[in-house]
Amino acid sequence: MTTFDDREAAFEAKFAHDEETKFKAEARANKLLGLWAAELQGITGEEAEAYALTVIKADFEEAGHEDVIRKVVADLEEKIDVDVIRGKRAEYLAQAKEEMMKEAD
Repeated sequence: MTTFDDREAAFEAKFAHDEETKFKAEARANKLLGLWAAELQGITGEEAEAYALTVIKADFEEAGHEDVIRKVVADLEEKIDVDVIRGKRAEYLAQAKEEMMKEAD
């Protein structure tokens, strides 16, 4: 194996790791958003966890996170402004990334 092959393999491994980390952070942020939305709907306990799972699954409908935003807006019956929901998701994504970095240490 040449040096070029070694570098290529290392780059591919790093890319795969970064994508996996991004996926996990997105899923964690969606779960946190789901738990927040569940609380606003008066859903608690196991039902809140189940609802959060539906929010996570909503992210598989299309690329990006607009599918998640649409679901939460609809579930909250448009009582919360879409920009507030987007802001919460951004907040939870930052929190998820921070938690994952701490866990990696």
